[in-house]
Amino acid sequence: MRFSYAEALCDPTHYGPLAAAAEQAGWDGFIVPDSICYPRESDTRYPYTPDGAREFLEDKPFIEPFALIAAMGAVTTRLAFSTFVVKLPIRQPVLVAKSAASVAVLTGNRFRFGVGLSPWPEDFVVTGTEWATRGARTNEMIAIVRGLTAGGWFEFHGRHYDVPAIKICPVPTRPIPILIGGHSEPALRRAARLGDGWMHAGGDHDELVRCLERLRALRAEYGRADLPFETHVISLHAYHADGIRLLADLGVTDVIVGFRDPYHMPDTALQPKIDLLRQYADTVIAAVR
Repeated sequence: MRFSYAEALCDPTHYGPLAAAAEQAGWDGFIVPDSICYPRESDTRYPYTPDGAREFLEDKPFIEPFALIAAMGAVTTRLAFSTFVVKLPIRQPVLVAKSAASVAVLTGNRFRFGVGLSPWPEDFVVTGTEWATRGARTNEMIAIVRGLTAGGWFEFHGRHYDVPAIKICPVPTRPIPILIGGHSEPALRRAARLGDGWMHAGGDHDELVRCLERLRALRAEYGRADLPFETHVISLHAYHADGIRLLADLGVTDVIVGFRDPYHMPDTALQPKIDLLRQYADTVIAAVR
């Protein structure tokens, strides 16, 4: 089992010290969120809060994830960084590939690329991208990012993107794991068919079990059951050693652990955050290793 620390919507100056402290304490990874803007007027509902409210996002600091990972990578040597998740279809695929490759190189292959679809139609409006084709374009973008970051000449001719033979430099020495987020049937199918893993967005344990079982069935359907596959999970069971063992028995490879609900709780001072991540490392991580 690997352990990823989650902190978000916080004072941007906290990230560097938290990454260094997490690495020193024995954590394996750090989760990095993505959001580009907050509209003044919207009736869009958020799919991952009980009431669909999205006001918790207003005036919350989001650093662009590729920049943030590069900064945290500079103060660490071992900690891995996972985007959770980059809203892929509101971006241009070649530029995304360049950013992903650059971050992977700068961190020495410590980058995992978590991707998904934005739930906000406004993101598509302000970036001049199409909402209706977001799923199909995401599938093509994954192929483009994977192809360009592998090195050498690459071209792609799809329904939505046409990339002539190009190459980017530098590229990482190992493939960038692409992790697919989402609980819907299309998201699970995308993860099973195209992903190197899946990122769980939270929820009750029964929903987690359902998603894991569905992923196993879909991976078998696509002939990918024997390939390596990561599952990054948010669960209340991750806060004690017996729960970690239960999740491991379900096939979970990575747990995402945080100590503040950024949806409803205000930011705190830096030192209490460091104290909590160290306490968890001493009581849970140490107990299962």
